[in-house]
Amino acid sequence: MLIEKTSSMNIEEFREYCLSKKGATESLPFGDEILVFKVLGKIFALTGFDQGFNFNLKCDPEFALELREKYPSVQPGYHMNKKYWNTVFVDGSVADNMLRQWIDHSYNEVVNKMTKTEKETLKAL
Repeated sequence: MLIEKTSSMNIEEFREYCLSKKGATESLPFGDEILVFKVLGKIFALTGFDQGFNFNLKCDPEFALELREKYPSVQPGYHMNKKYWNTVFVDGSVADNMLRQWIDHSYNEVVNKMTKTEKETLKAL
């Protein structure tokens, strides 16, 4: 039986994982308090430097609702379009591998909506 470890992900691990995605960049377009991760200029994740560790991820609307219903630490996206974005509070209740899967989902949601030209550009990186 595989036992899932609870989350120990911190902001630096989150940052490293986001930046490991093909074509990912980081910036501070909303001021010094919000770290934003983009792929070809399109946001797929962001986090703040305030108290507690949480981050926003883009999500398929149905999957977003499913996660909110199943996990109390997942809430509608703070200051984001709540149909497409979730805020994830890293409180130890969700395993790191699950958090990484959600980051992957967010990245893929953005990439899948890119134009053919953008996808070709990303593929060439």
